[in-house]
Amino acid sequence: MAEEKTIGLSRDYIIHPGETLMEVMDDKGMNQKELAIRCGVSEKHISTVLNGKKNISADFAKKLEYALGIEAIFWMNLQSNYDEEIIKFEDIHGITSEEIDVLKDLKEVLVDYRKKGFICDNLSNVDEVLQLRRLFNLSNLLNIPKLTHIGAFRLKKENVNVNCYTMFAWEKYCELIDKDVKIENELNIPLLKKSIPEIKSIMFHNSKSLIFDLKNALAKCGIKFYLVPNYKGAPVQGYIRHNNDSGVSLFMTIRGSFADIFWFSLFHEIAHILNGDAKNSFIDYDEMPEELENKADEVASNILISSSSYQSFVEKNDFTIDAIRRLANENNVQIFMCLGRLMRDKYVDYTRYSNYRLRYQLA
Repeated sequence: MAEEKTIGLSRDYIIHPGETLMEVMDDKGMNQKELAIRCGVSEKHISTVLNGKKNISADFAKKLEYALGIEAIFWMNLQSNYDEEIIKFEDIHGITSEEIDVLKDLKEVLVDYRKKGFICDNLSNVDEVLQLRRLFNLSNLLNIPKLTHIGAFRLKKENVNVNCYTMFAWEKYCELIDKDVKIENELNIPLLKKSIPEIKSIMFHNSKSLIFDLKNALAKCGIKFYLVPNYKGAPVQGYIRHNNDSGVSLFMTIRGSFADIFWFSLFHEIAHILNGDAKNSFIDYDEMPEELENKADEVASNILISSSSYQSFVEKNDFTIDAIRRLANENNVQIFMCLGRLMRDKYVDYTRYSNYRLRYQLA
C-alpha cells in the first residue's frame, strides 16, 4: 500500500519554498514590491520564486533574513528538502515494473542484506529499489547485466544456472562484509607455503572452531577469510578479490555441504594465490584460462593427497574402508578427502561409504 501511495503522489503536493514565503508575506502584510525593495531584487525575481519557477539561492536566503527577520538557514533548508523530494519523486516515477521484478531474483539474498542492516526492513518495493540503487552505485538495477565481475570464482560446474542479478548481489555482499575488516599482516606468499600443513590440519578441528581457526591461520599470511552464504543463481564455491587494503580476501561457501568439496575448493583458491594468479585482473571463473585452473587443481590435489601415494594406492585396487583410511593417515587428511577424490575419479561409487563423507552446515 505504501508503494501505491508513493507512486500515485502528484508533484503538485510537493511544496516549493515560495509558498512558505508567500504565507510569511501575508502574515506581515507585505506585498511583492515592498519585499523586492527590502531585498534589493526585482519584483520579477520575487514573483518567479513565489510561483515556484525559481529556487531560493543562498544569496537570496540571506537577503530574506534581513528583510523578514527569519534566518537564512531556514530558507536554505526549505529549498534543500524540496530539492530532495523532487529528486525522489522523479526517481520513483522512473522505476519500471521490470526493475521491480529484479527484486524477485534477489529475494533470497535480500534476507541476509536485511539481517546485516545493509538495507532497511519492511520497505515497499519502490523504496527497496531506491536503496539498492544507492548500495550498488547504479542509477538503474537493469544495468547490472552490463557490468563485468570483479573477482575470480570457483563455480559449481554441474550447475550452470547463473543469475547475473544474484551473482552481482552476492559479490556486493562479500564486498560489504569485507569493507571494515582489518588485518595486521600483508600478503606473504612464502609464509603461506610454510603454513600449508597447519591449514591442512584444521580439517581435524572441532566444527565449532574450524572457521575461526582458518581465519587466524590465513590472517597471519595476510589473507582475509570468510565463510559466506550461497544462493540459488549464484553457484559459487570459492571467490578471491582484491580488497581495500591492497591485499587479498578469500570467500568460501559450503554449497553442496560436502566437506571434501569445501576443502578441495579452499586449496584450489589457495593454489591460485600461491601460483601468483591473484596478481592478475580478476575475471569470471568460466573465462579463467584453462591452464591456470588445471594448475590450481593439480596443486590442490597434491597438497591434500600426494600424487605418488594416490597412484600407488589405486594400482593396488584395494578400495576397502581400512585401505582408504590408511591412505588418509598417510597424507594427514580426513578420510572424507580420500573418499571424495576416489568417488570423483570413479574408483568408488558415490553410494558406497556415504556415511563416512562428512557434511558441513553454515552456522
